[in-house]
Amino acid sequence: MEISWRGRITSRELNVLHAECFGGRIYADDEWDWAALCARHSLGWACAREGEELAGFANVLWDGAAHAWLQDVMVAPAARHGGLGARLVELARDRALEAGCEWLHVDFAPALAPFYLGACGFEPAHAGLMRLAP
Repeated sequence: MEISWRGRITSRELNVLHAECFGGRIYADDEWDWAALCARHSLGWACAREGEELAGFANVLWDGAAHAWLQDVMVAPAARHGGLGARLVELARDRALEAGCEWLHVDFAPALAPFYLGACGFEPAHAGLMRLAP
């Protein structure tokens, strides 16, 4: 398994992986252009490949200074439960630190607490969420 920072990604493969990991339909590239959005808004991303296949991805958004946000951590079902997700988060954490960030934020569903709080080392924190669309 090869893990890289700001590695090659395509919108198509990320739309497929997102549907596998979060459910829902596979978006067309012109509906959800991951490659363009990541290039424009992300500090970077960690991606894992098994040969040519995208096996995992973790996006890091940031404010350009002290805060970074971990978003869209995804591991293909066939690659789960072997530590790949934690390795992606570790690379994302290291690169955010190298960029000068002081904080790495993440939000997650309660079922993922053992992964984020246990395997990845995050600390529990209070946060707020506001739904903007019905």
